[in-house]
Amino acid sequence: MKWLKSLIIAGTLQALAIASAHAGANLDQIKQAGVIKVGTEGTYAPFTYHDASGALVGFDVEIAKTIADKLGVKAEFLEGKWDGLIAGLDVNRYDAVINEVGITDARKAKYDFSDPYIASKAVLIVRGDNTDIKTFADLKGKKAAQSLTSNFGKLAETNGAELVGTDGFDQSIQLLLTGRADATINDSLSFLDFKKHKPDANVKIAAQEENADYSGVIVRKGDPELVAAINKALADIKADGTYQKIADTYFGQDVSK
Repeated sequence: MKWLKSLIIAGTLQALAIASAHAGANLDQIKQAGVIKVGTEGTYAPFTYHDASGALVGFDVEIAKTIADKLGVKAEFLEGKWDGLIAGLDVNRYDAVINEVGITDARKAKYDFSDPYIASKAVLIVRGDNTDIKTFADLKGKKAAQSLTSNFGKLAETNGAELVGTDGFDQSIQLLLTGRADATINDSLSFLDFKKHKPDANVKIAAQEENADYSGVIVRKGDPELVAAINKALADIKADGTYQKIADTYFGQDVSK
């Protein structure tokens, strides 16, 4: 049986050698090509969208460019619809997806993520002159403008609010401003983007949940060197102030915490 044991050991060593040779291959290819291919929507403001001139811009676009710069390469953007965006990794269409991709257990089972670089929290939004609603519990008996099937709507209902159905954030804010609703629970990033464009709008955050949903750069499994390089790039741009500058441009504050 010694020959069988030797054969098993040899096979194991060969498999480890192949895995070792493959590890880092994608990062090496990216550096040799001088380009990191990035999957993105291009229709999802303020993260990735086209400005009036047709140029691809946005928070995630700028983050991708700075990551590429730290890797010593250029970012090449390949646009696609959200439904098939992540699946593009499976067919090697691109090296990474940078599109506010939420880090979930289901996705982590199939793909690898960088360290989080975006944090999103549920926030309770009221009119600027409202003094009655200070906590989520204060929603009891109040009207909350919500998309009825969203988690935010469920949170409002759990806290005793009467739901006023809307199609999304913009309509919820309009109902709030016109007095047809007392509050809305929505995404903190959507609110910051709204206030960035309309700083004088008579709305404010009354409360926010402590727990955040985080997003990261998503890549294929099996290339820890690429993940490590992206993580280092993210750490570097946070340390040198680049991340803060980009976040200020699109949200008016750091959105990583």
